[in-house]
Amino acid sequence: MSNVFQELKTPVTGTYKQPTGLFINNEFVEGVEKKTFEVINPSTEEVICSVHEATEKDVDIAVAAARKAFESTWRQTTPQQRGIYLLKLSELAEKNLELLAAVESLDNGKSITMARGDVGAVVGCLRYYGGWADKIEGKTIDVAPDMFHYTRQEAIGVCGQIIPWNFPLLMLAWKIGPALACGNTVVLKTAEQTPLSGLVFAQLIKQAGFPPGVVNIISGFGKTAGAAISSHMDIDKVAFTGSTLVGRTIMKAAASSNLKKVTLELGGKSPNIVFNDADIEQTISWVNFGIYYNHGQCCCAGSRIYVQSGIYDKFVAAFKKRAQENKVGDPFHEETFQGPQVSQLQYERIMGYIKAGKEEGATVEIGGERHGEKGYFIQPTIFTNVKPDMKIMQEEIFGPVCAIAKFDTEEEVLHQAHDTIYGLAAAVHTKDLNTAIRVSNALRAGTVWVNCYNYLHHQAPFGGFAQSGIGRELGEAALANYTETKTVAIRLGGALFG
Repeated sequence: MSNVFQELKTPVTGTYKQPTGLFINNEFVEGVEKKTFEVINPSTEEVICSVHEATEKDVDIAVAAARKAFESTWRQTTPQQRGIYLLKLSELAEKNLELLAAVESLDNGKSITMARGDVGAVVGCLRYYGGWADKIEGKTIDVAPDMFHYTRQEAIGVCGQIIPWNFPLLMLAWKIGPALACGNTVVLKTAEQTPLSGLVFAQLIKQAGFPPGVVNIISGFGKTAGAAISSHMDIDKVAFTGSTLVGRTIMKAAASSNLKKVTLELGGKSPNIVFNDADIEQTISWVNFGIYYNHGQCCCAGSRIYVQSGIYDKFVAAFKKRAQENKVGDPFHEETFQGPQVSQLQYERIMGYIKAGKEEGATVEIGGERHGEKGYFIQPTIFTNVKPDMKIMQEEIFGPVCAIAKFDTEEEVLHQAHDTIYGLAAAVHTKDLNTAIRVSNALRAGTVWVNCYNYLHHQAPFGGFAQSGIGRELGEAALANYTETKTVAIRLGGALFG
């Protein structure tokens, strides 16, 4: 095959054609420097294939294509037509759900059932923003009888978007959906650990009829391609999902270059609060889902579990039993719940936190070790007897590891919940509506779930307080990230200054 495609196989779909080039101007091309890097299967630790690596020169080419499209074909496209393109893209994603999910599982290691759920959410997100494209409106403002004031919501321009490895396709949809609906063009960099599903998805962008240059998808490393996007003088806005540490770097680069607009969806250390009156059986299921969903590789994971003293012992015993029932293993087995961590580096990082927890005196109730002998699998792990200043209570682990702490009063648990630099999400489990609303309103977090967890929807805004980020994704709120407000003031006759 050519240098920008390779035949691969998944257990679900069989052989398929995997793009390996950079998707620029609606074509797959080699990188300028013809560099490639290997993509590793986290379940087997074997090489899947190699893809072309974008360097700063490739970012320049992609940005030039996006700028040309923004200033010509895309600017001339009506809002209705933008919506039709997005709706067509959602239909193609739905039609190719099995392939997209299989590639996601192969590359990322998430279970095939969860990958199917991700692609279903991609379809919903794109369909939602397709509906928004022709509903982005300004206002008229009555300031004086002889003045006509109105506002317009205009596209920002060329948007650089950098997505993470934990939800590759879903984060791609969260980024391009509102950006395209608002009339922007995009240069998107996938995570170096998981470039494959984004490249497969790029084929659908061309099939949907998007003009060349409107969406460009490149594979590359954060320190080169990501840095080039963050500091590029012809990119008008950058959006990033990932760690708070990297988010700071991107914000500095954006400020020191052309002061481009920035939205950041960053880390979390979310509290999951269980009151004495909670329905134990249902709560256990949601708490389990809250931490072990997506192998614990979730920015809003409920990794700090606070349980009121009246049910603490009963809860710990039941949660241990439930967590041990999670099926860990081959992501292509239909019954698998937890696959491998995404990479050797991430595996070692998580095991380092487990070691720190043990050394600082926390008790390992279950897990704490590698699962199996091949692949980056880690046993579901629960710590108890934790103290607020322990690393496992303060730092984002991003793996299947949680800590349970006991509390007595509402005031006490709110203090503990806020003992963090983050503010992405939280949850409350109680049968009392007054408690649910009072505590939800008191929690400093961008999302609070009551008697559930990880329930995200494309209609509901998502983002963080404090060091969990800037701006919101999803819902109508995301549109504000991709438009500029222009005020037009027209004087209706009469003498100057008269």
